[in-house]
Amino acid sequence: MANFKNEGYDPQEINALKDECRQEGKSFVYVEDDDLAVLESGECVHIQFPGVYQQQEVIFDALVYTLRLHHSSLVYEMAVEQVRKTFPEYVPPEDREVGYSISDEMEEEAETALAEIIEEIEETETVKVQEHVDVDEESDYGVALDVCLNEEEITDAVIEDFIRDYKADTLKLDTTLYSFSSAEEE
Repeated sequence: MANFKNEGYDPQEINALKDECRQEGKSFVYVEDDDLAVLESGECVHIQFPGVYQQQEVIFDALVYTLRLHHSSLVYEMAVEQVRKTFPEYVPPEDREVGYSISDEMEEEAETALAEIIEEIEETETVKVQEHVDVDEESDYGVALDVCLNEEEITDAVIEDFIRDYKADTLKLDTTLYSFSSAEEE
């Protein structure tokens, strides 16, 4: 039995995934991912599907998400970076470690500044995003894909269409630059 440095290239792993896909009646399977709370939103999914990369059968390990989610993530990261210039001790809630503390007053000021900066970034359309597929051949498992699509929601049909077009090398990405506002979501 061959030993594979990257198990995503192992024919046994690939065949097991193909069997799982057949059982599910889909060309892909969803991957449980505790690190991604946004997976519950319908705007982001972690999937795997078998395919061919550089004439070799492989498992594609893909994160597929909406343009809106990508935009809001970039806006948030940019805003946090700006807030940290004024409030260097501020750490966003999702990055806080046990024992982190900041005064209530300081936190309120930082959160207010964060909201204002996000609003300004959105109003000025400083951040623009477009559809993309990034390939990571150095992934620990198979070939990783980072897939951003201009869809309201990432559904089974959207995923099936993407996989079909990606495998057939007929995928046409929208190169239009988009900007979103959180006010549009309300």
